[in-house]
Amino acid sequence: QAQLVESGGGSVQPGGSLRLSCAASGFTGGINVMGWFRQAPGKEREGVAAIDSDGNTSYADSVKGRFTISKVNANNTLYLQMNSLKPEDTAMYYCAADGPPGYNVIKVVEGAGRYLEVWGQGTLVTVTS
Repeated sequence: QAQLVESGGGSVQPGGSLRLSCAASGFTGGINVMGWFRQAPGKEREGVAAIDSDGNTSYADSVKGRFTISKVNANNTLYLQMNSLKPEDTAMYYCAADGPPGYNVIKVVEGAGRYLEVWGQGTLVTVTS
């Protein structure tokens, strides 16, 4: 019954900011790695950012310097602070968690989270121009 629920999406103008949240529940143990991913209509899913239990992070080149991933360990809540938003950031954003040992944050982002086990339902981010 592990579950992830995203929230915080919406419509903003270019240059605006949004903060996405992902609430985790039902995990029997600690979560090794969590990440944010996005998919635009007709496009492949891509990794945005990931963070592991030690606080290591990785970001897609397209969002470096603009997005920040963080988490609150006490309640397994994941956040994505998105600043300086661009129209190309428009997508459905998903959070996902868990993976085998050795599945590091760089691989999570580069592989679009393909081996993560639990996914949320998504929250829509629209950046209008």
